Amino acid sequence: MSLRESIRAYQERDPAARSAASIVFCYPGLHAVLWHRLANALWRRGFPFAGRCVSHLSRFLTGIEIHPAATIGRRLVIDHGMGVVIGETAEIGDDCHLYHQVTLGGTSSSHGKRHPTLGNRVIVGAGAKILGAITVGDNARVGANAVVLESVPADTTVVGIPARPVERKPVQARPEPCFDAYGTPAEGVLDPVESEIGRLRAELAELEIRFARLAGREPVGK
Repeated sequence: MSLRESIRAYQERDPAARSAASIVFCYPGLHAVLWHRLANALWRRGFPFAGRCVSHLSRFLTGIEIHPAATIGRRLVIDHGMGVVIGETAEIGDDCHLYHQVTLGGTSSSHGKRHPTLGNRVIVGAGAKILGAITVGDNARVGANAVVLESVPADTTVVGIPARPVERKPVQARPEPCFDAYGTPAEGVLDPVESEIGRLRAELAELEIRFARLAGREPVGK
């Protein structure tokens, strides 16, 4: 990962990024990832204590806690960043975007894989918790404050506690997946309650037709 491509990622996704200098000196998310690269290198080379010391220093300076053993892909953007926690066996793909107070946590005290795996181009909204050795597929969106306990298929948006998929209205094809700020699309989402009511209405209409047939007459309006 080059510093230049990380700066470019912030410039593309954050309209508040006025200059490369402001990103380099004033963006704790970038600082945390750079510190993690050093901590992870020490960890992989057999210096776990030194790696933990570097990650602890990074946490003190940025408010972002990343275990030195975590795997992070290219061009990760941590937006705002305060309170982000990324666990030891967490894996993050390329071009992902995490907002503040996101937790990639474990649900087991046993050794081995116990933290989530995020695919490429995943967006995780503020306050979201993704827990356990589950997978969030490529281009998935996790809404703000969602609690994800099960794997999320690629190209899926999930919201709520526990997180559930929401249906999105068809949109014009784009060359790349659209960017949903905070992982919560403001447009193009069908209200799940409205969708459920519509389904119940359709079932009720079908039952009325069946009842009318059983009674030997056509339903009203037919």
